[in-house]
Amino acid sequence: MDIHRTFAEVVFWEDGRLRHFGRVDMTRSGLEAFGRGLEKTDEIVVEATGNAMAVVRVLGPYVAQAIVANPMQVKAIAHARIKTDKIDAGVLAQLQASGFLPEVWVPDAATERLRRLVARRNQVVRHRTLVKNDVHAILQAHLVPQCPHADLFNQRGRDWLTRQVLPDDERLAIARHIREIDRLGDDLAELDADIAKDTTDNPDVARLLTITGVNVTVASGIVAAIGDIGRFSEPQKLVSYVGLNPRVRQSGLGLAQYGRISKSGRSHARAMLVEAACAAAKAPGPLRAFFLRIRSKRGHQIAAVAVARKLAVLVWHMLTNKQDYHWLRPALAAAKKRQIALKSGAPSERGVGRRGPAYAYNVKELRDREMAAAQIAERTYDQMTRRWQPRGHTDAANGERP
Repeated sequence: MDIHRTFAEVVFWEDGRLRHFGRVDMTRSGLEAFGRGLEKTDEIVVEATGNAMAVVRVLGPYVAQAIVANPMQVKAIAHARIKTDKIDAGVLAQLQASGFLPEVWVPDAATERLRRLVARRNQVVRHRTLVKNDVHAILQAHLVPQCPHADLFNQRGRDWLTRQVLPDDERLAIARHIREIDRLGDDLAELDADIAKDTTDNPDVARLLTITGVNVTVASGIVAAIGDIGRFSEPQKLVSYVGLNPRVRQSGLGLAQYGRISKSGRSHARAMLVEAACAAAKAPGPLRAFFLRIRSKRGHQIAAVAVARKLAVLVWHMLTNKQDYHWLRPALAAAKKRQIALKSGAPSERGVGRRGPAYAYNVKELRDREMAAAQIAERTYDQMTRRWQPRGHTDAANGERP
């Protein structure tokens, strides 16, 4: 099926031949009527588009299998000079019949809902950033000095903003932008609450929170992107899935040339890992020692991407082996989990006369003790890497190393 917004072009592959069926309306009733005419042994193939998952959900009960194809790989395999909807549908049928169809993993309903929530949250954050940039652009255009406060849009920053000399139309524009920022802030709080409700009892999210630098937003985004960790047989496949693997060019007897990261796959998950890497680089621990070692050789940005790749490998091992981070800080991890519970609507326990699971994070002595243990781990990793020596290849004849 070559699906569009209002219709789908359908082609059948039967006994080694293509048969044009016609168009099907892209409505639930139209798809259900088409599905009732199919057999339980049939297979349906569609390309990954905005409404592909809905088509799979509707037609799935009527057939043996509903498959979502990767449109980029299909285009690379079956590039044609003549392109019509009938030809595109026929290409999908032929690739599936020959066993060369590049499939896309179809998530379950819970994972698909979490992906939608994470994507909507990302859209709201991006929109709010654009509005804030408009306010900064107005101030810069009228030679207003930089705000002396940490945040221009908190209460102190807004009080400072009202005292600046600006034209009346620009002042009205800033007022509209601030109202928009407040509205987007409310939407963001609602989305955070919905994500927290969906991830409160998720063991994978709780496990990722044990990594220093990974907060609730990052953990939810990574889990939503990964889905079932069992579909990645090795950590390198997860690294490739988020586009953190380097590009490689090699031909003939020439040496392999490694370039920048591929940036293929799920870009939002890659952004979440880089965000977590930047946060982990500021906290004591082995990840910070790794970041500093790479930064001294390659620079800040390459070091952040390297830490993100290491985090992807770490996530694979933790979720596959169902183990928490070895260098976790228990009080900090408990505080993160409590934050999820509060966002999901759990009642506050202040003043009830008992200590909650996140009470230890409020005790400075315990926080300092955990920080000291993380600093010891950082120094240990640094000392271990300083003792590394370059090694040559092993001679296969006698097993000696030159």
